[in-house]
Amino acid sequence: MSQSEYDQKLTQVNSARQQYQLAQNVAQQSYRSLEASRARVDLARKAAADTVVRAPFAGIVAERVVGTGDYVSRGTKVATVVRIDPVRVELTVPEQYLSQIRTGQAVRLSVDAYPNEIFTAKVRFVSPSLKSDQRALTVEAIAPNADGRLKPGLFATALLQHPAPAPALLVPASAVETVSGTSRVYVIAAGEKVEERIVTLGEKVGDRVELATGVKSGERVAANPRGKLADGVRVQIEG
Repeated sequence: MSQSEYDQKLTQVNSARQQYQLAQNVAQQSYRSLEASRARVDLARKAAADTVVRAPFAGIVAERVVGTGDYVSRGTKVATVVRIDPVRVELTVPEQYLSQIRTGQAVRLSVDAYPNEIFTAKVRFVSPSLKSDQRALTVEAIAPNADGRLKPGLFATALLQHPAPAPALLVPASAVETVSGTSRVYVIAAGEKVEERIVTLGEKVGDRVELATGVKSGERVAANPRGKLADGVRVQIEG
């Protein structure tokens, strides 16, 4: 090979190397531009996602505070969302029934909106303390509500069921006198004298009412004192 031909080939090789290096530089610049574009896309997607307010649970919007186009900042309340399936039922149970309440216990509910209809629930939580102003226990139950008929805010009457209820002590409702929130009955003691007893009322069954405390089984109670009896008064038994 002549010197001139060698120099020509060498020039071609050096030119090809320069073109290859230039192509590498262009490719690296294009890749960096692609990465920057991807970063801008991610930021745009995040900005778009930030315009959507999502609740942490599935529910229904009960109240919308702001409208389309309003400017809001972090911490601003935009809506009230309620969960309706299942619904949480807060019950108040008198303290004398504390020993009968258990987690998982069945509950039967009735509401004025659907008379003569019973809804079912289960106890999920039993408060570890009583409300001091009511001397009552707070119990939380969960009721399935797939059809959405039970609405948040409804008042419900609950019957908590337990497998072995204690025998109820029932007396005629007329035997109980209630004054200023205090209920009393008059027990006929020895010598046909009446003894005033402060009692705690339970469930009402027809024309009778349950006495949870204050009277023992087998004791005789005046059926209709009508405000005429007092502690120690002698009575005459009829019949």
